[in-house]
Amino acid sequence: MLTMPGGPAAYHVLAKPTGPICNLDCEYCFFLSKEMLYPGDRFRMADDLLETYIQQLLESHRTPEVTVAWQGGEPTMMGLDFFRRAMVVIDKYRKPGQHISHTIQTNGILINDDWASFFKENDFLVGISVDGTKDLHDMYRVDKRGQGSFDRVMRGFDALKARDVDVNVLCTVHAGNVDHALKVYRFFRDDMGVRFIQFIPIVERVTETLLPLANRGWGTERGELRPLYIQQGHHVTDRTVDAERFGRFLTTIFDEWVRTDIGEVFVQHFDTALANWHGEPGAVCVFSETCGLAVALEHNGDLYSCDHYVEPDYLLGNIKDTPMIELVASAQQIEFGLAKRDSLPAFCLTCEVRFACHGGCPKNRFIQTPDGEDGLNYLCAGYKIFFNHVDRPMRMMSDLLRANRAPSELSAILAGEEAARFADVGRNDACPCSSGRKYKKCHGATTSS
Repeated sequence: MLTMPGGPAAYHVLAKPTGPICNLDCEYCFFLSKEMLYPGDRFRMADDLLETYIQQLLESHRTPEVTVAWQGGEPTMMGLDFFRRAMVVIDKYRKPGQHISHTIQTNGILINDDWASFFKENDFLVGISVDGTKDLHDMYRVDKRGQGSFDRVMRGFDALKARDVDVNVLCTVHAGNVDHALKVYRFFRDDMGVRFIQFIPIVERVTETLLPLANRGWGTERGELRPLYIQQGHHVTDRTVDAERFGRFLTTIFDEWVRTDIGEVFVQHFDTALANWHGEPGAVCVFSETCGLAVALEHNGDLYSCDHYVEPDYLLGNIKDTPMIELVASAQQIEFGLAKRDSLPAFCLTCEVRFACHGGCPKNRFIQTPDGEDGLNYLCAGYKIFFNHVDRPMRMMSDLLRANRAPSELSAILAGEEAARFADVGRNDACPCSSGRKYKKCHGATTSS
């Protein structure tokens, strides 16, 4: 955590140049309601703030690699000229020997050849949000008229692909697509041809009073803004993913991936799990012991503890008044980051997969443990399913790494084992993996569907 004099050597900032403003109206997007924090605002990052931000970011890093990350809302609504100016400012303040990695998360709606050319020329990593095939994607990812966005997103993706831009897919997992794991995964792998995938579980935590309104979505309703979303309550919306089904979603994809795609397709959950099994820090704060080194910068310079906590109680200050490194290294932020570890309930402290989970994201810790203690992660049951399921393959891949061998060798090892294990299993028999499902709906599905 933040123990070094002068603050951390490196940290991550999600900069939101348009704040929560977006050209889509995704029903589960809680960030749309953050518009209520800044009534009457234009929601556009001014050039002087852009310069202040970049200068502080580059000057405060004591590492050779710095990531400049843009998110929203929808950041491409700032227009291409804004990002061209950003590149000029970055060149102005880049320190000798400093390498800049550029990333942007987008819904893809505005991406055309001009955008794709810019991203390629400046070596951007572009994250594009897709929830699976057209029917699954259009279920919740709609525009202001309630119309699906899939076809427009694919046009943007095709423009990126035509220019050979480095693209990741970010897929939210919700009540609508959680039971279609292989359909989702194979669409990304086979139809889109992507090799880097993130799965983000949708957990919309709300109070009982807000639940009926929340179930209608977080965007606008007949021109009226929704109430500000904050992390409160013990209820979840109808769109929220079921914990155990999310665990099975991950294990179903893992079982296909581990047989055919190790080293070819990179799934963030799997990469992070392998790092934890191998005794190395993972790249995802959700499964790290502590947090606090990933902050969110609003369009006006307000800095918040985390992208999921853009709300008044977690405002650290404004970088126009206080240098960003001082805010990141503040007592308030240190306490926020350490609380992830220090607030774990006793149930988690003795859990067999704590080393891989670390209690998950604090925003989802709102249910009770079996013995009635507060603070258990809503997704706990799913994480237990997933982490226990992958334990042996992860240990085997870690052993391969220690022997200076490729983890992809595991596929051949498992193929030989499974050929013997499933040789005499009928399609309607119980799957030998003890999942409780029929073979054709479990391991048989990965070979026959």
